Amino acid sequence: MNDWIKKGFSLGLGAAYASKEKAEKYVNDLVAKGDIAPNEAKQMIHELSEKGQGKQEEWSESFRDEIRSSLKQLGFVTTEEADKLRERLNRLEAKLDGQSHDEE
Repeated sequence: MNDWIKKGFSLGLGAAYASKEKAEKYVNDLVAKGDIAPNEAKQMIHELSEKGQGKQEEWSESFRDEIRSSLKQLGFVTTEEADKLRERLNRLEAKLDGQSHDEE
């Protein structure tokens, strides 16, 4: 499972990097042709980068949700769920321990 997560994450990073390179090449080609000024190119690349970063964060959250869902389907519990069960067990043990002292 861990290997699957690493491969998915690497795939996402690779796709993001390839898209960034293509966008920069396209903008640089526009500058070379004289279709846009270099300062416009910098602004365009900056805007595309910000949009890409937003998309990457969105994908990361979506990926985390997908992993959580898969783990839940496989029967894994969250840390929160385990902590609640641990607290409940501690309370029950304390209650039982209190009852055994009452019987003595």
